[in-house]
Amino acid sequence: MSQTEIIKTPWVLVSVLKENIQEKDLSRITPQIKNLIDEWHSAGKIMWSGPFDDNKTAMTVFEATEQEAKNLLSKYGDACSGVLECYMYKWDAMPVLSLLSKN
Repeated sequence: MSQTEIIKTPWVLVSVLKENIQEKDLSRITPQIKNLIDEWHSAGKIMWSGPFDDNKTAMTVFEATEQEAKNLLSKYGDACSGVLECYMYKWDAMPVLSLLSKN
């Protein structure tokens, strides 16, 4: 029986604040987002994220299989519903996270 290689690729998740969001809305989703990130890191996976200087947009870069990426987007979208617009893109760049995770 041959082993199938699991292909992981870089992904970018972009989040943008919706119009007329209040501080209480952000406070409501923050624990859920932290839990998703902690869950990801607890599984030994790397994720880089941070805000842009417009204070409305953030970007997260991670490496995953296509199914893992779709699952993360679904969970993230559920956690951020009504507060953030979320978009995910496959990033066809050098797999930096793979190199870092092997060190």
